[in-house]
Amino acid sequence: MIRILLAEDDDVMRQYLARALERSGYAVTSVDRGTAALMLLEAEAFDLLLTDIVMPEMDGIELAQRCAEIAPDTRVMFITGFAAVTLKAGKAMPQARVLSKPFHLRDLVLEVDRMFQVGSASGHI
Repeated sequence: MIRILLAEDDDVMRQYLARALERSGYAVTSVDRGTAALMLLEAEAFDLLLTDIVMPEMDGIELAQRCAEIAPDTRVMFITGFAAVTLKAGKAMPQARVLSKPFHLRDLVLEVDRMFQVGSASGHI
């Protein structure tokens, strides 16, 4: 099963995203800040780091850069509602995907499916 580490500081958004990904067959571990995600990356193996960019303590870009050092095989996808931050993320981590808010949950699941070349496990969100 593909393991996703979700770092999102907004409680409602984090629960919403985790639920959609779990319903689509992914194993999701979610945290509310980058520093908590970093500790998990050091202790466990994940296939994907799905991270908001703007978060307290450690932003998603720094988290992704640290992830690349700790677990270079872990793929990265950013989610953000800030256009200027999207450009910064693309320059800092050109191999990462960026999904801009607002997005439909179906779009998130399809993008994750594409990253791992799988079809959605249930087809339902």
